[in-house]
Amino acid sequence: MILSILEYPDPRLRKVAAPVTSFGPDLVRLVHDMAETMYSAPGIGLAATQVDVHKRVIVIDISEARDGLLVLVNPEILEAEGEAECEEGCLSVPGYYDKVTRAARIRVRAQDEHGASREIAADGLLAVCVQHEMDHLMGKVFVDHLSSLKRARLAAKLKKRQRLAG
Repeated sequence: MILSILEYPDPRLRKVAAPVTSFGPDLVRLVHDMAETMYSAPGIGLAATQVDVHKRVIVIDISEARDGLLVLVNPEILEAEGEAECEEGCLSVPGYYDKVTRAARIRVRAQDEHGASREIAADGLLAVCVQHEMDHLMGKVFVDHLSSLKRARLAAKLKKRQRLAG
């Protein structure tokens, strides 16, 4: 089922996600629905917060063939090294892209939708994507990394879009 994606500045995007404590059919269904939503958007990552489910769940697929789904439940960054600047976009901020500086390499511990634990090392686009989606779980949106001037311009653009749509 394709879920509805919250759009910035919706206040529900500011909620901090709670750890997942129950692994079962409901979580598997959520992961499936999130993946379907991400692919149809189309995007390369989606956090549960963006679909108004405030649990620590992320789906990511940066593969060209869209067949490399990565599920991270209760993710935590164990190590972060270096610095990389990358242009980012977000399904919750459609049509807006800007440069954000993040750690270049990370090591993450997480569980899959069945509760199995694993660690992954990531760099490049995957590292950026994991950090971006983890921000959502903390109630942050990528535009929070931008200057106040850029955020003000974005707010003006969004208000204008709402006026024209309404």
